[in-house]
Amino acid sequence: MNLKQKFLSSSIAASALAVCAVAPVAHAQTEVSAEVGAASMYYWRGQDLGGGAAIWGDLSISSNGFYAGLWTSSGDASEGTEYDIYLGYAGDYGDFSYDLGIVTYVYPETEQSPGDNVEAYLGLGYSAFSLTYFHGLEDLDEYWYVVAGVDVGDFTFAYGLHEDDYSHVDITYNYNDNLSFTLGLVVDDADDPDLNDEPKFLVSFSLPIEF
Repeated sequence: MNLKQKFLSSSIAASALAVCAVAPVAHAQTEVSAEVGAASMYYWRGQDLGGGAAIWGDLSISSNGFYAGLWTSSGDASEGTEYDIYLGYAGDYGDFSYDLGIVTYVYPETEQSPGDNVEAYLGLGYSAFSLTYFHGLEDLDEYWYVVAGVDVGDFTFAYGLHEDDYSHVDITYNYNDNLSFTLGLVVDDADDPDLNDEPKFLVSFSLPIEF
């Protein structure tokens, strides 16, 4: 998944790359994959969550389209260390792709347990275009977030909208498979004076781990 393509996802109340959830490619055989990475800030859906640079790791297993995994991060300023448990199903048919899953965000330093913060997501893609919808469950059932994206050469353009009308645009240059640069711009701050409307620049690096 790269719950990071949340751009380093994370907390619902605070959580994520991510902009969209990106699941492992479906294969007939069981595969285990892992990745580690770092970013210059903890960037989540248009906001810098604080805490300085973020370091994360991801471990997943996939088989016949089904996948499950654990994503962990050094955390943000308010919630601290984080780990996310996710599972879902993804596949493609020609240029069309889909991804349906669920994720729970856990913050040990706040004594939050698996199941306290849960979000479901549905991602659809066609060729270079993608659309992903996230919706909170249980106590977070009034929260939703949607993001649309398009890949143009080495660039990715994304527009994200929260349920409170807060919206942002992310422009990412993918230098290669491991290094990317993102400029985040607020479109509408939903009249919240506590939100940081300044442009945000993010440098992200990831490295797959070979087994």
